[in-house]
Amino acid sequence: MIAIDTNILVRLLIDDPDAPEQCKIARSFVGQVDSLWISQIVLIETVWVLESAYRFNKQDILMVLEKIVNHPQMDIELSHRLRKALSLYATSAADFSDCLILSAALDQQLELHTFDRKLAKLDGAALVV
Repeated sequence: MIAIDTNILVRLLIDDPDAPEQCKIARSFVGQVDSLWISQIVLIETVWVLESAYRFNKQDILMVLEKIVNHPQMDIELSHRLRKALSLYATSAADFSDCLILSAALDQQLELHTFDRKLAKLDGAALVV
């Protein structure tokens, strides 16, 4: 098992016309290993890149994250938190990163306090006023 960073993961996911050689190298490299470990931070950065650089919408992001979490070669750090975050993200207006933060707080049996009104609408989060 090896760990990969955001740059490698994005090159696996996207046929980037500005980086075709990196896409080819990333796919070849990953094809030589049994499994990949992906950290929560890499997932947050990947979502940000997909939204900002590639203009993915929420449905596209959800589809990509579902493929990642269910891919047999990918081992996700604290995958149960990611699954809970995906459920929250799919059913709310909150950002993915906020859903992952809430999932972590819930995992610790803590209430998350926030100024974010979208996030505060979710069970387990409370608006600070």
